[in-house]
Amino acid sequence: MNIRDIRIDKFDYPLPDERIAKHPLAVRDACLLLVKDGDGNVSTRIFSELPELLPADSMLVYNNTRVINARLRFRKGEASDGALIEIFCLEPSVPADYACSFASTGRCSWTCFVGNSKRWKNEPLRMPLVIDGEGLTLMATRIAREGNTSVVEFSWDNEAVTFSRIISAVGEIPIPPYLNRSTEESDSRDYQTVFSHIDGSVAAPTAGLHFTPEVLSGIDRRGIPRRELTLHVGAGTFQPVKSDVIGEHDMHSEFIAVGRELIAELAETSRRVIAVGTTSVRTLESLYHLGCRLAKGLPADVLPQWYPYDTSHPQLSVSDAMKAILKHLDETGESVFVASTRLMIAPGYRYKVVKGMVTNFHQPRSTLLLLVSAFLQGSPGSPDWRSIYDYALDDQRFRFLSYGDACLFL
Repeated sequence: MNIRDIRIDKFDYPLPDERIAKHPLAVRDACLLLVKDGDGNVSTRIFSELPELLPADSMLVYNNTRVINARLRFRKGEASDGALIEIFCLEPSVPADYACSFASTGRCSWTCFVGNSKRWKNEPLRMPLVIDGEGLTLMATRIAREGNTSVVEFSWDNEAVTFSRIISAVGEIPIPPYLNRSTEESDSRDYQTVFSHIDGSVAAPTAGLHFTPEVLSGIDRRGIPRRELTLHVGAGTFQPVKSDVIGEHDMHSEFIAVGRELIAELAETSRRVIAVGTTSVRTLESLYHLGCRLAKGLPADVLPQWYPYDTSHPQLSVSDAMKAILKHLDETGESVFVASTRLMIAPGYRYKVVKGMVTNFHQPRSTLLLLVSAFLQGSPGSPDWRSIYDYALDDQRFRFLSYGDACLFL
């Protein structure tokens, strides 16, 4: 069957609201860990045991992205006492580079979702602020509409203050919509991984939320290398597939950045790459296909969602694909490979880089569930996604989605 003809209703399952974790456990690594080993055996462990469960020849790769305070609440009117307009920053527009946008002083623009959009007639919105003793007025002006998003220009009258300081001071962490609650002060801590340090995501790479310094130290003691990359998670990660077949679903685009050192290591390593989270999976697999595009002389700034299934794909070795990226970095003089990916991973996909993953339990009818299913399907004798989810649902202890429990698939 053509991969585009896969019906999304085959990836639906009943998820009672009481099984969705509304808050994390007080101790991050005390959560449950469902383990599917290389022989297809399924067992229940505790996440703190992860260091001993990883194969000795592993290399762990995780996403270092940090969730930004992407939700800004404005009030209309000169006195800022009118209708509430909520602006959800998705990705920078001008300047388009994340770091440059956060460092902007005076103005920058972002592609945004706008809540209560009909009440905003495009007049500038104002928010008087005092940040670290410095007064300023933040203004938001809608300068364009693009489908269900808007381009919003932010400007402020104190060039000593960066946009990063503004959103850190007055923005809110955008917790997942399926939690059905308002953001709480604890989310600013709970919804960040212990290894996050590159600002840009509007959602956490949630498999990383279970890691603690103690777990990381245990991995180090085993002699298992830990490496990091960046994928800035977009709001599209929460978007269910609404079409009947996945071929009619447009994958969202996400920014990735991977340092030369990791690419060079992937070109030579014999270690099994264990990805922490679907964002790391998506980045590592995208790297391979972007390298194949470079080897063919094709543009590699964006990975189209169906490229892996194209009959013209050269199907290089992982080493050759990574070497094509290294050659590109040599030619451009860059030390970090930057691109965007729209990669769709679904059953029928053949994993190239990733040999194991740490992941959470995902929403019904989601592209993330398709990604997990494709991985499990690629292991002979392995249970399918439904068997594993039934196992977790039957055990009343398992908690689902972002603040829930984890899985280790080898």
